[in-house]
Amino acid sequence: MTGITIRAADWGSASDCAAIIQLLDTYSREPIEGGEPLSAFAREHVVAGLRNEPGGVVLLAFVESQAVGIAVCFRSFSTFAARPLINVHDLAVLPEFRGGGIGGRLLDAVCQHARELGCCKVTLEVRESNAAAERLYRRRGFGEPGGKATRFLDKAV
Repeated sequence: MTGITIRAADWGSASDCAAIIQLLDTYSREPIEGGEPLSAFAREHVVAGLRNEPGGVVLLAFVESQAVGIAVCFRSFSTFAARPLINVHDLAVLPEFRGGGIGGRLLDAVCQHARELGCCKVTLEVRESNAAAERLYRRRGFGEPGGKATRFLDKAV
């Protein structure tokens, strides 16, 4: 797919802020992510929360002027490397734009941003049931840390 532009979200742009909500809501509605729309609370607070999160970055992918993809990332720190890292928290492309290289371009942009910050690596999690996303990540060089199988666990608090 040609004409893809990737850039950091402009927090002063109403259209970028609306695109963030729309992209995350579409992603949230997918069966693999729970099949439910973003809550009213999340819709109202996600943009301000992301804007104010230290070390957070949101990259948007555009085809012409339409926002079609998003990468929500957070800076963290690797204790073993004693250097910063970037974690991809959410990566999503609108269903009708999948298969055109947008997800890969978003990942490439995240990795470039991480290099510019002097990070040692980029991390992400993928659900076992999301084979398409895992294929994308592996094609882009992501694998088990140090060759060791890793599981991600969480607990709501």
